[in-house]
Amino acid sequence: MSSYLEAYGESEARHEKRIRIVKISSIVLGCALVVGLILYGIFRNYSEEQQAKKFVDLLHARNYQVAYQLWCNPSNPCPGYPLNKFLEDWGPQSSHADPSSATVGSSESCGSGVVIQIGYKGSQEPVPLWVERDTKMISFAPYPECPGRKLRIGAFFRSLFGKS
Repeated sequence: MSSYLEAYGESEARHEKRIRIVKISSIVLGCALVVGLILYGIFRNYSEEQQAKKFVDLLHARNYQVAYQLWCNPSNPCPGYPLNKFLEDWGPQSSHADPSSATVGSSESCGSGVVIQIGYKGSQEPVPLWVERDTKMISFAPYPECPGRKLRIGAFFRSLFGKS
Protein backbone atom coordinates (compact mmCIF):
# COMPACT_ATOMS: atom_id res chain seq x y z
CA MET A 1 0.00 0.00 0.00
CA SER A 2 2.81 2.46 0.74
CA SER A 3 4.26 2.07 -2.76
CA TYR A 4 0.92 3.07 -4.25
CA LEU A 5 0.83 6.30 -2.24
CA GLU A 6 4.46 7.06 -3.06
CA ALA A 7 3.71 6.63 -6.78
CA TYR A 8 0.66 8.87 -6.40
CA GLY A 9 2.80 11.63 -4.93
CA GLU A 10 5.36 11.34 -7.73
CA SER A 11 2.60 11.59 -10.32
CA GLU A 12 1.27 14.77 -8.67
CA ALA A 13 4.78 16.27 -8.59
CA ARG A 14 5.29 15.55 -12.31
CA HIS A 15 1.88 17.06 -13.08
CA GLU A 16 2.70 20.25 -11.09
CA LYS A 17 6.06 20.50 -12.84
CA ARG A 18 4.38 20.26 -16.26
CA ILE A 19 1.86 22.93 -15.31
CA ARG A 20 4.67 25.23 -14.12
CA ILE A 21 6.57 24.70 -17.41
CA VAL A 22 3.43 25.51 -19.44
CA LYS A 23 2.80 28.67 -17.38
CA ILE A 24 6.39 29.89 -17.72
CA SER A 25 6.43 29.09 -21.45
CA SER A 26 3.15 30.99 -21.94
CA ILE A 27 4.48 34.03 -20.08
CA VAL A 28 7.76 34.01 -22.05
CA LEU A 29 5.90 33.60 -25.35
CA GLY A 30 3.50 36.41 -24.47
CA CYS A 31 6.36 38.74 -23.49
CA ALA A 32 8.25 37.89 -26.69
CA LEU A 33 5.12 38.66 -28.70
CA VAL A 34 4.63 42.02 -26.98
CA VAL A 35 8.30 42.98 -27.43
CA GLY A 36 8.14 41.89 -31.09
CA LEU A 37 5.07 44.04 -31.73
CA ILE A 38 6.70 47.04 -30.03
CA LEU A 39 9.88 46.63 -32.11
CA TYR A 40 7.82 46.24 -35.28
CA GLY A 41 5.91 49.45 -34.50
CA ILE A 42 9.13 51.36 -33.87
CA PHE A 43 11.28 50.02 -36.73
CA ARG A 44 8.69 49.34 -39.45
CA ASN A 45 9.66 52.47 -41.40
CA TYR A 46 13.34 52.46 -40.48
CA SER A 47 14.79 52.25 -44.00
CA GLU A 48 12.49 55.00 -45.27
CA GLU A 49 13.44 57.22 -42.31
CA GLN A 50 17.11 56.59 -43.10
CA GLN A 51 16.49 57.66 -46.70
CA ALA A 52 14.93 60.92 -45.45
CA LYS A 53 17.90 61.46 -43.12
CA LYS A 54 20.26 60.86 -46.03
CA PHE A 55 18.35 63.48 -48.02
CA VAL A 56 18.62 66.03 -45.18
CA ASP A 57 22.33 65.24 -44.76
CA LEU A 58 22.92 65.81 -48.48
CA LEU A 59 21.14 69.16 -48.26
CA HIS A 60 23.25 70.04 -45.23
CA ALA A 61 26.40 69.20 -47.21
CA ARG A 62 25.00 71.35 -50.06
CA ASN A 63 25.28 68.35 -52.37
CA TYR A 64 22.12 69.27 -54.28
CA GLN A 65 22.84 67.17 -57.38
CA VAL A 66 22.98 63.92 -55.36
CA ALA A 67 19.99 64.99 -53.26
CA TYR A 68 18.06 65.61 -56.48
CA GLN A 69 18.90 62.06 -57.59
CA LEU A 70 16.96 60.78 -54.56
CA TRP A 71 13.94 62.49 -56.17
CA CYS A 72 14.62 61.93 -59.86
CA ASN A 73 17.14 59.69 -61.57
CA PRO A 74 17.47 58.06 -64.99
CA SER A 75 15.35 55.10 -63.90
CA ASN A 76 12.70 57.43 -62.44
CA PRO A 77 12.72 60.69 -64.44
CA CYS A 78 10.72 63.71 -63.28
CA PRO A 79 9.90 65.80 -66.36
CA GLY A 80 7.69 68.13 -64.29
CA TYR A 81 10.31 68.72 -61.60
CA PRO A 82 13.64 69.80 -63.11
CA LEU A 83 16.77 70.53 -61.07
CA ASN A 84 16.20 74.31 -61.13
CA LYS A 85 12.74 73.83 -59.56
CA PHE A 86 14.28 71.47 -56.99
CA LEU A 87 16.82 74.19 -56.12
CA GLU A 88 13.98 76.70 -55.71
CA ASP A 89 12.38 74.35 -53.17
CA TRP A 90 15.49 73.05 -51.40
CA GLY A 91 18.47 75.16 -52.49
CA PRO A 92 20.33 77.97 -50.74
CA GLN A 93 17.69 80.59 -51.66
CA SER A 94 14.69 78.52 -50.56
CA SER A 95 12.67 78.69 -47.37
CA HIS A 96 14.44 75.45 -46.38
CA ALA A 97 17.90 76.94 -46.85
CA ASP A 98 19.12 75.94 -43.38
CA PRO A 99 19.14 72.12 -43.43
CA SER A 100 21.18 72.06 -40.22
CA SER A 101 17.97 72.92 -38.36
CA ALA A 102 16.02 70.15 -40.11
CA THR A 103 14.93 67.13 -38.11
CA VAL A 104 13.33 63.94 -39.35
CA GLY A 105 10.16 63.59 -37.32
CA SER A 106 7.34 61.09 -37.26
CA SER A 107 6.69 58.59 -40.01
CA GLU A 108 3.47 56.97 -41.04
CA SER A 109 2.86 54.06 -43.44
CA CYS A 110 0.41 54.69 -46.25
CA GLY A 111 -0.06 51.96 -48.81
CA SER A 112 3.05 51.76 -50.99
CA GLY A 113 5.00 54.45 -49.17
CA VAL A 114 5.68 56.36 -45.99
CA VAL A 115 4.86 59.97 -45.07
CA ILE A 116 7.78 61.43 -43.12
CA GLN A 117 7.58 64.81 -41.42
CA ILE A 118 10.68 67.03 -41.78
CA GLY A 119 10.59 69.78 -39.18
CA TYR A 120 12.54 73.03 -39.29
CA LYS A 121 13.34 75.23 -36.29
CA GLY A 122 11.30 78.41 -36.45
CA SER A 123 8.66 76.84 -38.71
CA GLN A 124 5.29 75.84 -37.33
CA GLU A 125 4.45 73.29 -40.01
CA PRO A 126 6.73 70.38 -40.88
CA VAL A 127 7.31 69.47 -44.52
CA PRO A 128 5.71 66.11 -45.32
CA LEU A 129 7.82 63.96 -47.64
CA TRP A 130 6.80 60.76 -49.36
CA VAL A 131 9.29 57.87 -49.52
CA GLU A 132 8.25 55.03 -51.81
CA ARG A 133 8.88 51.65 -50.15
CA ASP A 134 10.06 49.77 -53.24
CA THR A 135 12.33 52.34 -54.89
CA LYS A 136 13.15 54.57 -51.87
CA MET A 137 12.44 57.58 -54.14
CA ILE A 138 11.53 60.79 -52.31
CA SER A 139 8.87 63.30 -53.30
CA PHE A 140 6.47 65.72 -51.68
CA ALA A 141 3.73 63.84 -49.85
CA PRO A 142 0.30 64.03 -51.48
CA TYR A 143 -1.18 64.81 -48.05
CA PRO A 144 0.27 65.95 -44.71
CA GLU A 145 -0.67 62.67 -43.04
CA CYS A 146 -2.26 59.44 -44.15
CA PRO A 147 -6.03 59.61 -44.58
CA GLY A 148 -8.26 57.39 -42.51
CA ARG A 149 -8.36 56.23 -38.93
CA LYS A 150 -5.11 55.26 -37.23
CA LEU A 151 -4.06 53.62 -33.99
CA ARG A 152 -0.61 55.31 -33.91
CA ILE A 153 0.84 52.55 -31.74
CA GLY A 154 4.33 53.02 -33.21
CA ALA A 155 4.24 56.76 -32.48
CA PHE A 156 3.11 56.03 -28.94
CA PHE A 157 6.04 53.68 -28.26
CA ARG A 158 8.53 56.01 -30.00
CA SER A 159 7.40 58.80 -27.69
CA LEU A 160 7.88 56.52 -24.69
CA PHE A 161 11.42 55.61 -25.66
CA GLY A 162 12.56 59.12 -26.64
CA LYS A 163 12.47 58.85 -30.42
CA SER A 164 10.34 61.68 -31.78
